Amino acid sequence: MNNYLKNVLSKISHQNHQVSRDLYEYAKTRIPGGTQLLSKRPEMFLPDQWPAYFSRAKGCECWDLDGNHYYDMTSNGIGACLLGFADPDVSEAVKRRIDDGAMCTLNPPEEVKLADMLCEIHPWASQVRFTRTGGETGAVAVRIARATTKRSIIAVCGYHGWQDWYLAANLGDTDSLSGHLLPGLAPDGVPRELKGTALTFKYNDMQQFADIIARYGDRLAAVVMEPCRYHNPQPGFMEFVREQTHACGAMLIFDEITIGWRLCFGGSHLKLGVNPDIAFFAKALGNGHPMGAVVGTKEAMEGAHQSFISSTYWTESVGPVAAIATLEKMKKLDIPSHVAVIGTEVMELWRSCGAKHGLNVSTDGYPCLAHFKFEDQHADELSTAYTQLMLDRGFLAKTMLYPTLAHTRNHVELYGKAIDEVFGILAQSLKNNQLLSLLKGPVTHKGFARLN
Repeated sequence: MNNYLKNVLSKISHQNHQVSRDLYEYAKTRIPGGTQLLSKRPEMFLPDQWPAYFSRAKGCECWDLDGNHYYDMTSNGIGACLLGFADPDVSEAVKRRIDDGAMCTLNPPEEVKLADMLCEIHPWASQVRFTRTGGETGAVAVRIARATTKRSIIAVCGYHGWQDWYLAANLGDTDSLSGHLLPGLAPDGVPRELKGTALTFKYNDMQQFADIIARYGDRLAAVVMEPCRYHNPQPGFMEFVREQTHACGAMLIFDEITIGWRLCFGGSHLKLGVNPDIAFFAKALGNGHPMGAVVGTKEAMEGAHQSFISSTYWTESVGPVAAIATLEKMKKLDIPSHVAVIGTEVMELWRSCGAKHGLNVSTDGYPCLAHFKFEDQHADELSTAYTQLMLDRGFLAKTMLYPTLAHTRNHVELYGKAIDEVFGILAQSLKNNQLLSLLKGPVTHKGFARLN
């Protein structure tokens, strides 16, 4: 290693993450896969170095088990905390409900108020069913669609979770879900008999969608898709999908779990001006408290009366209370505008610092789901080194950011100074062919992979 890199690395205050790392190594012997969520695996961020566990989280800051403090400039609870961690208004409402009892033999009245709120926000809809997680919300929506239409086949576009109805798309000879956010989603354990029940099409590909309609239209129960994720649809695409879906007697279902509430209060489809038969939400709906909703027209929701869809913890009170408080705060404040401003400023920092230091950096997509990439043959190594060097400076960082209400211009300024310094180190290491010398562990994992 040359003197430049030795000097840089000697000045970095290496934080101690031993307690977190030791617990994670033990956890992998008890918990298959190490964590409950793929997107929270330390290997997805920085193998052998990422602090796996938190002791406290507030706003856009958190502390690990070793007492280290970080600014979260990543996904902020994998997109669940749009208002920031432990939002005081949401927390206060939840605490009051807990003090009065969160679970009872009787039903929580808050679910009726929440249903009314969601139907007011979505005038096209008139009925709601509730869950507590995103994956099961999608499964409920699909079950309802199949029960209503008396059909089985589902056409999908985008990422929709872990359950059988969706992973059945990968039961064929190829990885059909490759390109739908997460590659390598193995369908092991999904009954082979479900092969052919989930078909994929690419976003903005009218011909591919038309081919599905032509071949399977009379057996198609529903089209499940994200209205958008990083970009607007091409003109006419969403209208074409809705028209063709309805023409063959199928239902249009929008997955608003990730983009919902960020791009537009109520969901991206309201901004795009295309209404579905059903839309489903989770993540930000409860701002960190488990809550999911399936919102639909009376006609579309008919299947919910006919199919057995029921679960004990869908009747607890914390989820609805948190969602009501979250929606009330979102309604008062223009959250989409705030996160767009923060995301735009951060994207400009990535671009400008990249240009300053001669790194080929590109940004793309909505600022509310800001991301960048290194346009370089060593992109994976650069991304890993970026996360490592930012961690040393007190930032949880990847090549993306889900801005929240808790992020301020002060946070952006602090982050910008760190980006400038880290990009300078990365550029110099590339120039001196010393990039690999920066890495203290393996390159970041991509997609799903077995850990042990």
